[in-house]
Amino acid sequence: MLFNKAKTEQNMSKINANNESVNQSINIISEGTKIKGDVLANGDIRIDGELMGNISAKGRLVIGPKGRIEGQILCNNIEISGYVKGKITASELINMKSTSQIIGDIVAGKLSVEPGSMFSGSCVMNGTKPLNEPAKQ
Repeated sequence: MLFNKAKTEQNMSKINANNESVNQSINIISEGTKIKGDVLANGDIRIDGELMGNISAKGRLVIGPKGRIEGQILCNNIEISGYVKGKITASELINMKSTSQIIGDIVAGKLSVEPGSMFSGSCVMNGTKPLNEPAKQ
Protein backbone atom coordinates (compact mmCIF):
# COMPACT_ATOMS: atom_id res chain seq x y z
CA MET A 1 0.00 0.00 0.00
CA LEU A 2 1.40 3.39 -1.01
CA PHE A 3 1.06 6.47 1.16
CA ASN A 4 -0.12 9.77 -0.16
CA LYS A 5 2.87 12.05 0.53
CA ALA A 6 0.79 15.21 0.96
CA LYS A 7 -1.57 13.52 3.42
CA THR A 8 1.33 12.04 5.37
CA GLU A 9 3.03 15.44 5.67
CA GLN A 10 -0.26 17.04 6.69
CA ASN A 11 -0.81 14.39 9.40
CA MET A 12 2.77 14.82 10.64
CA SER A 13 2.32 18.59 10.92
CA LYS A 14 -0.78 17.96 13.06
CA ILE A 15 1.21 15.63 15.29
CA ASN A 16 4.03 18.19 15.59
CA ALA A 17 1.59 20.96 16.51
CA ASN A 18 -0.07 18.87 19.22
CA ASN A 19 2.93 17.02 20.62
CA GLU A 20 6.02 18.97 21.67
CA SER A 21 8.10 15.85 22.37
CA VAL A 22 8.10 14.66 18.73
CA ASN A 23 11.56 16.17 18.19
CA GLN A 24 12.99 14.49 21.30
CA SER A 25 15.26 11.64 20.43
CA ILE A 26 16.30 8.52 22.29
CA ASN A 27 20.05 7.89 22.21
CA ILE A 28 21.48 4.45 22.98
CA ILE A 29 25.07 3.59 23.82
CA SER A 30 25.16 -0.18 23.39
CA GLU A 31 27.01 -2.79 25.44
CA GLY A 32 30.59 -3.06 24.18
CA THR A 33 30.74 0.63 23.20
CA LYS A 34 33.29 2.81 25.02
CA ILE A 35 33.18 6.60 24.82
CA LYS A 36 35.77 9.03 26.16
CA GLY A 37 34.48 12.59 26.27
CA ASP A 38 31.43 14.60 27.27
CA VAL A 39 27.91 13.81 26.04
CA LEU A 40 25.17 16.44 25.58
CA ALA A 41 21.68 15.23 24.63
CA ASN A 42 18.41 17.07 24.08
CA GLY A 43 16.36 13.92 24.58
CA ASP A 44 16.51 10.68 26.52
CA ILE A 45 19.60 8.51 26.64
CA ARG A 46 20.30 4.89 27.61
CA ILE A 47 23.79 3.67 28.41
CA ASP A 48 24.61 -0.04 28.36
CA GLY A 49 28.25 0.57 27.45
CA GLU A 50 30.96 2.70 29.09
CA LEU A 51 31.33 6.48 29.28
CA MET A 52 34.45 8.15 30.63
CA GLY A 53 33.30 11.77 30.77
CA ASN A 54 30.43 14.00 31.78
CA ILE A 55 26.84 13.64 30.58
CA SER A 56 24.09 16.23 30.41
CA ALA A 57 20.65 15.35 29.07
CA LYS A 58 17.43 17.35 29.06
CA GLY A 59 15.37 14.15 29.23
CA ARG A 60 15.73 10.89 31.10
CA LEU A 61 18.94 8.91 31.56
CA VAL A 62 18.86 5.13 31.97
CA ILE A 63 22.05 3.30 32.93
CA GLY A 64 21.60 -0.40 32.24
CA PRO A 65 22.97 -3.20 34.47
CA LYS A 66 26.22 -3.37 32.45
CA GLY A 67 26.43 0.41 31.95
CA ARG A 68 29.36 2.29 33.50
CA ILE A 69 29.90 6.04 33.82
CA GLU A 70 32.89 7.81 35.34
CA GLY A 71 32.14 11.53 35.36
CA GLN A 72 29.48 14.04 36.34
CA ILE A 73 25.83 13.49 35.42
CA LEU A 74 23.18 16.22 35.04
CA CYS A 75 19.64 15.17 33.99
CA ASN A 76 15.98 15.54 34.93
CA ASN A 77 15.34 11.88 35.77
CA ILE A 78 17.87 9.08 36.16
CA GLU A 79 17.39 5.34 36.52
CA ILE A 80 20.57 3.52 37.54
CA SER A 81 21.06 -0.25 37.32
CA GLY A 82 24.81 -0.13 36.63
CA TYR A 83 27.94 1.60 37.97
CA VAL A 84 28.52 5.34 38.41
CA LYS A 85 31.59 7.09 39.82
CA GLY A 86 31.11 10.85 40.07
CA LYS A 87 28.60 13.51 41.10
CA ILE A 88 25.00 12.88 40.04
CA THR A 89 22.47 15.73 39.83
CA ALA A 90 18.81 15.15 38.92
CA SER A 91 16.27 17.95 39.10
CA GLU A 92 13.44 15.45 39.63
CA LEU A 93 14.10 11.76 40.49
CA ILE A 94 17.00 9.36 40.86
CA ASN A 95 15.88 5.73 40.90
CA MET A 96 18.56 3.34 42.19
CA LYS A 97 17.80 -0.24 41.15
CA SER A 98 19.02 -3.22 43.20
CA THR A 99 22.06 -3.75 40.94
CA SER A 100 23.22 -0.12 41.07
CA GLN A 101 26.61 0.91 42.47
CA ILE A 102 27.31 4.61 43.03
CA ILE A 103 30.51 6.19 44.31
CA GLY A 104 30.05 9.95 44.56
CA ASP A 105 27.66 12.64 45.70
CA ILE A 106 23.98 12.79 44.80
CA VAL A 107 21.76 15.88 44.47
CA ALA A 108 18.14 15.07 43.65
CA GLY A 109 14.59 16.28 44.00
CA LYS A 110 13.59 12.76 45.07
CA LEU A 111 15.54 9.55 45.61
CA SER A 112 14.23 5.99 45.29
CA VAL A 113 16.51 3.21 46.54
CA GLU A 114 15.85 -0.51 46.05
CA PRO A 115 17.31 -3.02 48.53
CA GLY A 116 20.66 -4.33 47.32
CA SER A 117 21.82 -1.07 45.75
CA MET A 118 25.18 0.30 46.92
CA PHE A 119 26.01 3.96 47.53
CA SER A 120 29.09 5.68 48.95
CA GLY A 121 28.95 9.47 49.18
CA SER A 122 26.67 12.24 50.36
CA CYS A 123 23.09 12.92 49.34
CA VAL A 124 21.11 16.19 49.25
CA MET A 125 17.44 16.17 48.35
CA ASN A 126 16.03 19.51 47.19
CA GLY A 127 12.60 20.62 48.29
CA THR A 128 12.96 19.17 51.78
CA LYS A 129 13.24 21.13 54.99
CA PRO A 130 15.92 20.43 57.59
CA LEU A 131 14.89 18.03 60.37
CA ASN A 132 15.33 20.69 63.06
CA GLU A 133 13.06 23.21 61.32
CA PRO A 134 9.62 23.47 62.97
CA ALA A 135 6.57 22.67 60.87
CA LYS A 136 4.66 25.69 59.53
CA GLN A 137 1.07 26.01 60.63
